[in-house]
Amino acid sequence: MNRGRGGFRGGRGGRSGPPVPQGPPDKVFEMGEFVHACEGDIVCKSINEKIPYFNAPIFLENKTQVGKVDEILGPLNEVFFTVKPSEGVQATSFKEGDKFYIAGDKLLPLERFLPKPKAVGPKPPRKKSSRGGAFAGRGGARGGSFRGGRGGARGSSRGGFSRGGSRGGRGSFRGRGRGF
Repeated sequence: MNRGRGGFRGGRGGRSGPPVPQGPPDKVFEMGEFVHACEGDIVCKSINEKIPYFNAPIFLENKTQVGKVDEILGPLNEVFFTVKPSEGVQATSFKEGDKFYIAGDKLLPLERFLPKPKAVGPKPPRKKSSRGGAFAGRGGARGGSFRGGRGGARGSSRGGFSRGGSRGGRGSFRGRGRGF
């Protein structure tokens, strides 16, 4: 019998839906300017208010692919990114100020990276705690199932005592005849 690891449920299946379009996009947007080459990669300063996806293809203005976004660096108000050049493209062949472009569907809005503002308004009502008995929500059934969710001894709090008092100590082995 398989214990503790969870059963294997078979493969993950292929992706469905329309095929991913290959080749250059219909429209490209300015993404960044060449700053310098570093260890074979192209380092660019972002001039777009949005953040590029990792592995998003990067193009020149004439829509020839130069490479893919490798890393995104810097604070949110001054974003840099590196481009891993495609085969046959040399990072050192560009000069400072050269512009790079990206497809519009490969950009994320800056808001995605900012903390969500706290909702202003009445506080949500707190659940009243029931006194005595096992601690609710500490072990026991989770997610509404009555089959003992994650761990949790039947009807008791995490390793605490059930209503009937303690059933043995909790891992403390007191040796016999040692004077403790």
